[in-house]
Amino acid sequence: MSEYPTIDFLFLSEEDMVRSGVKDMPACIDTMEEVVKCLNAGDYVMGGENHNSHGSQVSFPKTSPFPNMPLDEGDDRRFMAMPAYIGGTIDLMGMKWYGSNSANREKGLPRSILTVMLNDKDTGAPLALMSANLLSAYRTGAIPGVGAKYLAKKDASVCGICGPGVMGKTSLEAIMASCPGIREIKVKGRGKKSLDAFLDYAREKYPKVEAISAVESVEDLVKDSDVICFANSGNTDPSTYPQVNGEWIKKGALIIGLSCFDMDAGYMADHCRLVVDNTQLYEAWAEEFPYPSFGANNIIGSKFTDMIHDGIIKKEDMHDLGDIIFGKKPGRESDDQIIIFSVGGMPVEDVAWGKRCYEKALELGLGTKLRLWEKPDLA
Repeated sequence: MSEYPTIDFLFLSEEDMVRSGVKDMPACIDTMEEVVKCLNAGDYVMGGENHNSHGSQVSFPKTSPFPNMPLDEGDDRRFMAMPAYIGGTIDLMGMKWYGSNSANREKGLPRSILTVMLNDKDTGAPLALMSANLLSAYRTGAIPGVGAKYLAKKDASVCGICGPGVMGKTSLEAIMASCPGIREIKVKGRGKKSLDAFLDYAREKYPKVEAISAVESVEDLVKDSDVICFANSGNTDPSTYPQVNGEWIKKGALIIGLSCFDMDAGYMADHCRLVVDNTQLYEAWAEEFPYPSFGANNIIGSKFTDMIHDGIIKKEDMHDLGDIIFGKKPGRESDDQIIIFSVGGMPVEDVAWGKRCYEKALELGLGTKLRLWEKPDLA
């Protein structure tokens, strides 16, 4: 008769994650570059029949006869499960799980509360359950850092950030790591409190930057900037997205769409190189969100697939960052070329950065060991 082994797994609190290096942005950028390579090579699996689904989301109705049913009141009230396997040197299965509610801020909580579970790829046994708000924030910010490494001009000196929240801060940190010549930082936001907090953060973290300021408009943010990152919050109504006029854009600028913004499709087709973090993710979104995808999904890469649908560009005009990293396609072709880089965000990134933090936690003896079972009762 088989003897089933005892299964223990590690719980890592946010404090444990910090000590495990979750905020080590250069290391996170390196890990995300490996993720992009795995994506390009096909060494990964995500959810859905197409193996490229961002995740499975539970949204709530606007009205319900059931008094305890949560309602969709436009406050980002949802739950989402995001499973993924990522190969390469990571070679692990895992899942990010989160609930989101903008009203959380009234309770002193972040809008989203996230955890990541890592699992043995063969048995499914849990390896680690970890606090993931910082993990998600840093892996999200690191992808713009990978993009900037390969797509920004080498002499980039002015960076504009739209959105002074957590994503704005981690994106800035990654861009600064990849573009060490940045000498001016501009930020656009809506609330004085968040803008002041961002300015204080940036001035303390980057004392050698010559100018750090808040600007009033998207035009002020975009003009004269070499790298612009949209990390603002957004909804499903494109009319509310920050609008970028092509006349404002400096020659050679890199625009990173981590969150919502919009531009004229004709201008993008005629004047910009269009790059995405994983082509198959956007093709999957085009299946999941009936045409037009942009709006239902607020990431600019979904506008790229709409443009393909409309015949404005060809499929081969949407370039994959992995092809550029591997040298299969050129990245920046001139110092005057304008590049738009779309960042979708994928659970493979959470699993990858979670694995690296888990390895460090084991090395340092961090975390709390929890027992799943001594032996399974129903085996």
